[in-house]
Amino acid sequence: MPGAANVFEIIAGERRWRAAQRAGVHDVPVIVLEVSDKEALEIAIVENVQRSDLNAIEEAQGYESLIASYKHTQNDLAKIIGKSRSHIANTMRLLKLPDEVRQFVLDGKLSAGHARALLTLDDPSTAAKRIIAQGLSVRDAEQIGQQSSTKPGTKAKKKDQDTTVLEKMLSDALGLDVHVAHKGPGGQVIVRYSSLEQLDEIARRLKRAR
Repeated sequence: MPGAANVFEIIAGERRWRAAQRAGVHDVPVIVLEVSDKEALEIAIVENVQRSDLNAIEEAQGYESLIASYKHTQNDLAKIIGKSRSHIANTMRLLKLPDEVRQFVLDGKLSAGHARALLTLDDPSTAAKRIIAQGLSVRDAEQIGQQSSTKPGTKAKKKDQDTTVLEKMLSDALGLDVHVAHKGPGGQVIVRYSSLEQLDEIARRLKRAR
């Protein structure tokens, strides 16, 4: 095309464009934008993190890049990308795993579900190797996490019937595991959740109950 004004750069959708070329389709719908180099890079990263074949660690790294480079919050990303804030937060938590475990995910040896189950462990690398060697499921990985969180040598006190009934009532109301611990005239209520989606749901229910 003559003249620089007629030269365009593909910011997002290059894979789809190449697929169209291979299929012999040369006329495709496009959106023409006039953006700076910085804006072009941001659009490209947003497009990249929405790929269906993207690895969970790669997705988390994309979110991290958008937050670090463009000062986006997790709420901003949720609106831009069309995913929940809790999904973005859960995905980014995977970056806290040791490099070795993150590489297992990148290599496809561990799924995102396996990786999330390892986040609470003191030694996720050893657990990851065990999961890979034994071909354990995500549910098995979650059980490893639950077992490690139980301190050896401690014996749980038997709860009275009233406390057990109260725990069941709260568990049924929230749809989550609830633990009630009395201590003198007071005590504490512990609600166990396995994802930020569940935490968000608890917050919504409490807000509606006010």
